[in-house]
Amino acid sequence: MSLTRRLGTSRMLVASVAALAASFAVVAPTAARTEADDPALQRRLDMIVPAGAIGVVAEVRTEHGVWRGSSGVAELGTSRKVSTHSRFRAGSVMKTFLATVVLQLVAEDRLRLEDSIEEWLPGVVPGGERISLRQLLAHTSGLFDVVRTFRLPPDPWFADNRWRTWTADELARRGLAERPTHAPGSAFAYSNTGYLLISQVIERVTGRSYAVEVKRRILEPLHLRHSELPGRSPWIGRPHMRGYIPVRRDGATRLIDFTVMNPSVFGPPGELISTTSDLNTFYAALLTGRLLPAHLLEEMKTPGIAEETYGLGLRWEAKTSCGVPVYGHDGDALAYQTWSFTTEDGHRQATVAVTPTSDGDVDDAVAEFIDQAVCD
Repeated sequence: MSLTRRLGTSRMLVASVAALAASFAVVAPTAARTEADDPALQRRLDMIVPAGAIGVVAEVRTEHGVWRGSSGVAELGTSRKVSTHSRFRAGSVMKTFLATVVLQLVAEDRLRLEDSIEEWLPGVVPGGERISLRQLLAHTSGLFDVVRTFRLPPDPWFADNRWRTWTADELARRGLAERPTHAPGSAFAYSNTGYLLISQVIERVTGRSYAVEVKRRILEPLHLRHSELPGRSPWIGRPHMRGYIPVRRDGATRLIDFTVMNPSVFGPPGELISTTSDLNTFYAALLTGRLLPAHLLEEMKTPGIAEETYGLGLRWEAKTSCGVPVYGHDGDALAYQTWSFTTEDGHRQATVAVTPTSDGDVDDAVAEFIDQAVCD
């Protein structure tokens, strides 16, 4: 099971940290079940901490109800327990939200997946007449990933720029200034640059910002009251886990608190703040056809490149231990990592959020937790 092939906004950023040696839900809401109700699931969640986590929070939904658990601590140097209602930066889970809005616009006949980016943003993308919106959504455009233009932790660049405001235009220009990785449609290469352009297309089509469209089309109808698109606001609402990144100065590396920072560096593809409950509600609504007509949901689940496991803002894993495929997305936001996956029928779901340490890698432990949640 390879749920841990992270594809989020900061995939390489978190990889570098680890290298440093870290009312629409299908399941009807019930009283939350806890450790005492499923000690085996709690034990599996606890195993994520020694693998390289400071704090962990999870929600599992099955036909038996809703289970919530946490492990580790909410803040280094304290014994403060992680709230099961913690908010966190969900990173590239936001891409599924953006892709859903685009497909809703397709359903409204306001654009087509085969439209070129040149049609909607003329003169912005070199060779844009050969790049379709479908290719941007499926990461097959060949556009260089803007994240790869940043200096990664433990380099102090992010710490030194934690208050800087970035615009989507500025971030897109950084990616577009680099040589493409391949010809459009010929290969898969994850690109946040493509989703920066997708957010601009949404604005061009609707006359409103991508943030307004996500709120009015998804957050408000699904009552995702604990999810937000913060823009430049540095704060995370309470309760939350504090997140950390490693910084090297004067030959020494130490973790610094990076909870409060200007999230505009993540841009539209990765700025989402959410909770495990809200993400489970969103993916249940999406996978059971509440947000898209059936033919467009199938488009979303169709790989952009044969043998890939990524469609239009949605990825999947078929190799669970019980053979039941799960769909969703994962996200990295420097000091936070998130995984949210749902079975195709929406009957089983698991969302996990982690604040990583600098001396471990939680990937396998998270994959095993999700597998147990889905298959047991």
